Amino acid sequence: MSFEEFVAERLDGLLRYATVLTNDPHLAQDIVQDVLLRAQQRWDGIDAPPSYVRRMITNEYLSWRRRAVRRMVPSSHDVLDALGPPEADPATAYDERDAMLGLLATLPRKQRAAIVLRYYENYSDAEIAAVLRCGASTVRSQISRALATLRQAPHPAVLTTGAGE
Repeated sequence: MSFEEFVAERLDGLLRYATVLTNDPHLAQDIVQDVLLRAQQRWDGIDAPPSYVRRMITNEYLSWRRRAVRRMVPSSHDVLDALGPPEADPATAYDERDAMLGLLATLPRKQRAAIVLRYYENYSDAEIAAVLRCGASTVRSQISRALATLRQAPHPAVLTTGAGE
């Protein structure tokens, strides 16, 4: 598969992944653009492009979080809607999305990456371990801690009882 074919086929998914990971669509675009530029330069030497590029995105996010001063940029519903399929009840979807993105933003960076890879990308422990460059037991530990933190967080009514109840 050529680099151009890969980008045409996978760009939307990579942008969605980076947007969920960063909670900032503009930063997500910057990260994906930088990663794709670096990947293009060594494209012929990449054995498994989807995994390799996703790992590059994750590493870039983790290194950005280490370097930068923490900042929160609210996500625009228009941007997120453009990246995902429409929901049946937009008001409920907005409330749930905002609540979940807000809760994810409270997690430490590696826990957040592990949760996003597991539940958004459906990666196995071994695949997450490869992306995060750690052991599978560390992945399970990170996910366990993240889920415990999310369970203890005060949840808005939309997540605990449903919007229409």
